[in-house]
Amino acid sequence: MVVRVFTASSLGFVAIKKKQQDVITFLEANKIKSEEVDITMSEEQRQWMYKNIPPEKEPVQGNPLPPQMFNGDRYCFHLMCKIA
Repeated sequence: MVVRVFTASSLGFVAIKKKQQDVITFLEANKIKSEEVDITMSEEQRQWMYKNIPPEKEPVQGNPLPPQMFNGDRYCFHLMCKIA
C-alpha cells in the first residue's frame, strides 16, 4: 500500500511548508512508498481529504491543513498509524 501525503504547494505559511517537507523526507529516508497529493491542484482531492479525516481529528475551527496522511483510506495522524 502507498501512503498518500496531502500537501498544498501554494500555501504561504513557512511552518506548514516545513512540516510537509519533513513528512516527505521522513518517508523517503525510511523507504516508505508514498504519493504526494497537492490539494491546491484538485478540488476533488481536497474534498476527499476533508471528508476522510475522522471528526475527532478535525480542528476546532476551519478546515484541516496539510500535511495530512492516509494509508489507503485509513487516516494517519503524524506518522502514528501503522504503515504496513
